[in-house]
This record gives sequence, structure tokens and C-alpha cells, in this order.
Amino acid sequence: MGNRMNISPHSDMNAARHEAFPQVAAAGGFRPHSRAHSDSQGGIPPCGNGANAGPRKKRYDGAVTALTSEARAYIRSCGGELSDADVIERIEAAAINGAACAGLTTAEKIRVVDTVFCRTRRDLGVLQPIADDPSVSEIMVNGTEAVFVERKGNIERTDISFESVDELEELIRRIAARVHREINELSPILDARLEDGSRVNAIYKNVALNGPILTIRRFPETAIRMDDLLAYGSITREAADYLAVLVECAYNIFISGGTSSGKTTFLNALAGFIPRGERIITIEDSAELQIRGIDNLVRMECRSANAQDRGEVSMRQLIRASLRMRPNRIIVGEVRGEEVLDMIQAMNTGHAGSLSTGHGNSPRGMLYRLEAMFLQAADFPVAAIRRQITEGIDIMVHLGRLPGGARTVLEISEITGMAGGEVELNTLFEYATGQGLVRTKNQLADTSKLQVKGRELP
Repeated sequence: MGNRMNISPHSDMNAARHEAFPQVAAAGGFRPHSRAHSDSQGGIPPCGNGANAGPRKKRYDGAVTALTSEARAYIRSCGGELSDADVIERIEAAAINGAACAGLTTAEKIRVVDTVFCRTRRDLGVLQPIADDPSVSEIMVNGTEAVFVERKGNIERTDISFESVDELEELIRRIAARVHREINELSPILDARLEDGSRVNAIYKNVALNGPILTIRRFPETAIRMDDLLAYGSITREAADYLAVLVECAYNIFISGGTSSGKTTFLNALAGFIPRGERIITIEDSAELQIRGIDNLVRMECRSANAQDRGEVSMRQLIRASLRMRPNRIIVGEVRGEEVLDMIQAMNTGHAGSLSTGHGNSPRGMLYRLEAMFLQAADFPVAAIRRQITEGIDIMVHLGRLPGGARTVLEISEITGMAGGEVELNTLFEYATGQGLVRTKNQLADTSKLQVKGRELP
């Protein structure tokens, strides 16, 4: 199975299956697993047990259980020295000739083979088929019986389930082991990143009452650029060109939005406008950014403490270290706590053009959250904190999700200073129902950085 774990599509499985299915090929062939299996016999998913009740479903489940046990015993007896084609051929023979699959249709036998192969040979077990589906951006496992996916912004329930809590726990432990982490009753929470960039969160059963819980957020293999966001309708050309000039001219920009609103994706797209000759340092809790076109790039990632509570490297430490590395700009993937102080200080000490993101329901709400996070690090007067924020951040970009699930830019505002003790916002673009993102009549108040670069706004 190799030494790498990722959830990118597996072409090796299908290639091996086509080599190893001579009997079924003669009868029309096994098809590669996908969520699109549709036939008149209908209903049972390629790698899962589903909720379709009835005798046929029970017979199908029984065949999967029996062949899984047989395949595991065969793999153990061979000492693991088997190719995928060898295993598939063994499972195929058992599905065609064995008593366990008697009475199943050809389509059902195909799916039995898929399921058993996934359980015995794939890194993500029964989740592998949906992990191989490029339209799936998130996988959510709520215990053994409820598996959900997000496709194109919409959450769907799948028919996939696990045989037992032990099977799900083993999958989670396998993921943890691949990233040199552990999860158990003493350390019941796992946050990790797989080699392909996918972000994993797992919660052990002693904390999650309907657990174990597993969430996998996938990221595209190729970075999404601003042109892609334009094609998706997430931003207008006018607003994209406006922001491109602001990034080039080194305005400090903060991106806010709710969970899964596309903040990291948008940050990555904005970074595409950074001039190629600058030195950029990225700091992330879990590395997700895919910045291209910058030769002088330093990427740093936080590190959690080990089982002995040693070895932690926090975002605050990395931001402080980055200041000694002669950066032109610092990009902080997402701020969640006291590291806000160091980020704001970096923006206020000559690192113009820095970028960051945070969770907030609106630009104003994000400013209040920044104040609260700042107070976690230092007991400053609120007025002093607000002055630091107004000096550090130039532009706020707020993202959200529309009722249909589409991610879009909802507002672009400039921080212009203080008025009546509050941070003052100058709205430059705002979302209007039926019109999309519309430019307001307000003009950018601080044009000093534009003048230095000799640029004008579109």
C-alpha cells in the first residue's frame, strides 16, 4: 500500500481490476467503482452498506462480511506479499464461485468486490470511493452509520456505513499513525494534514457521544486562481481587478467569513497578484496554501505537542521567527487566538502587503473578534487595540455562502480610522440580491500606497 496516505483518486485500483477480472470481463466486465453505479437491479452503493432494508440487502451485507474475513485471512497467510491484482482476483473468484454471494445479481457481486477490496487494501477503507470522487470537497463521518459528503456546496448523505466501531477506529488510528500522531482516550482529538494537503479532524468515541467522528476536508490538486473564482461567479471582474491593484501596491488585507466560506481559497487567489520578486513567508496551522510563481517563498506550519506534551510550535512563535527572516510580506493562514497581536504588530512594522483570514459573520463582527483575540495576548485598553487594528489592516474582504451553497464575496471595505471610539469602515463593494457584488460610490480614502507605486484603481 506504500508509505504515503492521501485521498487523491486511485488509478492503480481500476488498472489492477481490469487485469484481474477475466471471468467477468467475458460477461461484460466489472466497472470501476464510482457513485454512479446505476442499473435496473439498483440501490446498493459500491462501497457501503446503505440503508436499503430487505432480504437482498441482508444477503449483500452478509456476502461483504464473509468475503472481507476471507480476504483478510488470505492476505495474512501470504504475509502481505501481494499485489492489488492478486487480491482482486481472489475476491473476484470468491464472489463468482463462493456460496456467500449465491443469489446476488452480477451488479451486486461487482459492488461486493468493490467494498471488500476497499476494506482490505485502501488507505481510507470504505471511504475510498467517495475520496476518489473529484466532486467531493468534504467527507463527514458521524459514527458508523452516518456518512455525509459535500458536493458543489451542498451536503448529501451517502449509503456508506462501517461494519463496526472497531473498523472506524482502526481507520482513524491508521490516519494518525501515518502523520506520526496518536488518538486514544487520553488524546481524543486529532488535527492533521495528509501528504496531499487534505485536512483531517477526528474525535474519539469517549468525547463524541455518537462517535467516533471523522472529518476530511479535501483541497483541489491544482490551486484555484482568481480566474476560476470569476468563472464560478464568486467575484466580479471589476472587484477582482480592484483587489489585484491593492495587493500589488501592498495594502494589508484581512479576509473574513464563516466556516467553509472559501477564505483560504480566496487568500490563495489574492496571493497570485503578489509581485514575483518579493520574499514571502506563509504561516499556517495546517498547510493548505498553494502559492505559485513566487521563487523566494518560505512555508511554515504549526506543530502540536506530542504525547509527552513536548515539541509544540505555536503560530505566535512562527510569526515572531518570521520577523527575523527578512520578509517583504507575511501571510498568516488563519488567526484564532492570541497570535493576532503578533500579526497586527507585523503589519505595523514595515511588512506591508501582508494577508490573513479569520472567522467572522461580517466585517464589523470580525473586528470585534480581533479585539477579543488581541485581549487573550495582552491586557491593553480596547481603544489602544482598535488603534493598532486600524493602523495594521487596510482592507477587509468578507465572504459568505448564498442559500444555494455558492461561495461569494459579500463585501469589500476599507478601514479608514476611528470615529466615536469605533473603527470606521468605508464600504467599497457590497453584495446586492439579484445584482451580485456592486461597487459603491465611495472612493478609497487612503491612496498613499497607490501613489508610491504610481498606480490607479480601475
